[in-house]
Amino acid sequence: MNNLIKYLEGGDLRSIADANKLVSLINSQKDFDALFQYLFANERIIVMRASDAVEKISLQKREYLSKHTQDIVNLMNMARHKELKWHLALIASRLDFTGEDSRIVWEKLTHWATNRKESRIVRVNSIQALFDLANNNEDLKKDFDLTIQKIKNENIPSINARLRKLGIN
Repeated sequence: MNNLIKYLEGGDLRSIADANKLVSLINSQKDFDALFQYLFANERIIVMRASDAVEKISLQKREYLSKHTQDIVNLMNMARHKELKWHLALIASRLDFTGEDSRIVWEKLTHWATNRKESRIVRVNSIQALFDLANNNEDLKKDFDLTIQKIKNENIPSINARLRKLGIN
């Protein structure tokens, strides 16, 4: 698919521009792969919108992510901007990581969830991702519970709301 960039450009960080239109235009692995490459763009606004579209598409088409597992790990390690982090958290929970990658992703999500310097949405999405990953792996539940105990004491409304939504009191 050509001309993906036109759906990702323009405006400022408060707008997703035409990223939602782009979601409906991605109909194949090839199209998705072309979009995915924009996660490595130099322009923050392009990365934000591309990650928003990738996250929305992967909600319905998880299989599109499978060939990008290592890219997701790499992006999580190098992400600086909150807009990319909050999408990566949700995207990561849709992949099956193994070995060292599993540990790296879990530790990064835990760091984002517990780091008071991260934006609230990064923290909330990281908590959601940790919850989803722990529900799929019994070995992670104890670590998840310990992480939640640290977070609960902060008494932050947005985080408390997510914990309630997850059934965590």
